[in-house]
Amino acid sequence: MEAVFRPGAPEFTADPYPAYAELRAAGRLHRYEPTRQWLVPRHEDVTALLRDRRLGRTYLHRYTHDEFGRTPPPPDHEPFHLLNDNGLLDLEAPRHTRIRRLVSKAFTPRTVEGLRGYVDGLAARLVAGLVADGGGDLVARIAEPLPVAVIAEMLGIPEGDRAPLRPWSADICGMYELNPSEDTAARAVRASLEFTAYLQELIAERRKEPGEDLVSALIAAHDEGDRLSEQEMISTCVLLLNAGHEATVNTTGNGWLALHRHPGQLAALRADPSLLSTAVEEIMRYDTPLHLFERWVLEDIEIAGTVLPRGSEVALLFGSANRDENAFDAPDTFDVTRPVNPHVSLGGGIHYCLGAPLARIELAAVFRELLAQAPGLRLATDPPPRKPGYVIRGFAELPVEL
Repeated sequence: MEAVFRPGAPEFTADPYPAYAELRAAGRLHRYEPTRQWLVPRHEDVTALLRDRRLGRTYLHRYTHDEFGRTPPPPDHEPFHLLNDNGLLDLEAPRHTRIRRLVSKAFTPRTVEGLRGYVDGLAARLVAGLVADGGGDLVARIAEPLPVAVIAEMLGIPEGDRAPLRPWSADICGMYELNPSEDTAARAVRASLEFTAYLQELIAERRKEPGEDLVSALIAAHDEGDRLSEQEMISTCVLLLNAGHEATVNTTGNGWLALHRHPGQLAALRADPSLLSTAVEEIMRYDTPLHLFERWVLEDIEIAGTVLPRGSEVALLFGSANRDENAFDAPDTFDVTRPVNPHVSLGGGIHYCLGAPLARIELAAVFRELLAQAPGLRLATDPPPRKPGYVIRGFAELPVEL
């Protein structure tokens, strides 16, 4: 498997899909020794395991590190783990159930729909600025600022305080790559401490003077006397920022490259903007921003005739599942009219993306404005430089011109 699955190799990072096809053809389950993980490449298995309660994002709700046969993280990483491990993405029932229920009382469909006008207006202004300048870096000018501003607006973070949000998020998300370095860990710890300190001040202000923002709503959310703790609120806000913009940033860049390299599909979308909803789903499927999702084996489980004992780690390969020929017709074809699209880019089971409706609104707004205002937009650098990581797939920059 090490000759096929090479997440550190530049050529693999540039195009992992041929390797995924080899993995799927070779079987349902593969041992990858460098990370001591079991790789799951097929769509049917990925979707089933996302919903299997014998696997979990954490094991600490049932076992200690020693009981699970795992070494605890270094003590100097604790600020990162305190922040990360109290977020919904890394919790299991019953805490996950309780916190998601309380967060859902604040993060309602009405709240998300109420942001549509703000999203549409901001997308129009950002694209207009890019057009006025004759082009620029699509990542820095549009893909990054839009979702960061939307989440900050939702949380009630003043405009003057927003500059560190993207750097904090990038440093924290570095820990989701395979075998992060000590330098990566140090940056994540520093960002965790700084972000936590900022949110503690913001929550204190909202306790004294509530507003119409999500932080105020999280403070007010309760269920039969049960409320979110301050750490749960802080971790929820950080997760909403990280997950709520990181995927949108990278999907925007990946999607524009896919459209650029498929001019027939781009022309079809320009001719019929009503295809935008199916196009957004296809953009998420074709080059998904999250390629690997880790789960722990909480109870012995058999997969493809192999028993994985408790304590094993499973890597669900979202990028491979989204190109599985047994789940999609012509999976390597980019088709903005694709009528059936059961992609796994937004997860599944209890960890299905809480912000999926908001992500769809943001992506539709960006591509709508790019199609309308910049009909002659093209890549200025091809291929553009990708980020070095594998798990989170996106571009460092995406230079475009008119």
